[in-house]
Amino acid sequence: MISQDSRPIGVFDSGIGGLTVVRALMDRLPFEDLVYFGDSARVPYGVKSVATIEDFTRQIAEFLLKRDVKALIIACNTMAAVAADVVRRVAGDVPVLDVIDAGARAAVAATQSQGIAVIATPTTINSNAYARAMHQLNPDVRVYSQACPLFVPLVEEGWLDHPVTLLTAQEYLKSVLVEEVDTLVLGCTHYPLIKPLLQQVAGDKMNIVDSAVTTAEATARRLGELGLLNPQRTMPSYQYFVTDIPLRFQTIGERFLGRSIHKLEMVRLGA
Repeated sequence: MISQDSRPIGVFDSGIGGLTVVRALMDRLPFEDLVYFGDSARVPYGVKSVATIEDFTRQIAEFLLKRDVKALIIACNTMAAVAADVVRRVAGDVPVLDVIDAGARAAVAATQSQGIAVIATPTTINSNAYARAMHQLNPDVRVYSQACPLFVPLVEEGWLDHPVTLLTAQEYLKSVLVEEVDTLVLGCTHYPLIKPLLQQVAGDKMNIVDSAVTTAEATARRLGELGLLNPQRTMPSYQYFVTDIPLRFQTIGERFLGRSIHKLEMVRLGA
């Protein structure tokens, strides 16, 4: 009899950035089936009201729960900052993990100086979600935040090691690097693609917390604790659902994943 442990893991994002979390999960849990949902028709979420973000996020969580996922991963910082509680209510007994909680825990564990820098989109920075999560874990840490709105379009353009991206990173990081920080949190799922460039700007001694990798690690740990890891050692299945297939979606998505996207399906929510 096939154990229920072979059910897929559900991963979702407001758009395409969450595919970096999927990539990290593929590397960390190579035998797990994954179902990804990207709300590409309604992105960006950052400019929407809290009520709207909560409603959209609930719709996606319900869609994935109907596909019998054994865990839900919020692979979007905006969703995690605004609607994580909504997802946990809808999910019931299904474990829910998110990029902010995983990133905050990893950063607090990594820092020696108690100084942590967080770079993210303006919406995530303004939510103060990372700082709140870190201070709950350790009230003594000092958190310095910097919004980096230009990184997302630069990454989607494919300018991962372009001189313009390097200059932009130097400008953005200038204000946080003057502080006594030893840990830099990549608080946006697009940013892992420019991790080498950010390490170059921040210096070799800077701990860089990649929230995609830390979320994959947290997922592996939680599934192991709950006895939900897939016992089968067979080729995994990967499915991708989106609410729109915009121009260059496949090209950008495959850059994020580092591999080809198959089984891409468009669906409608909340009609």
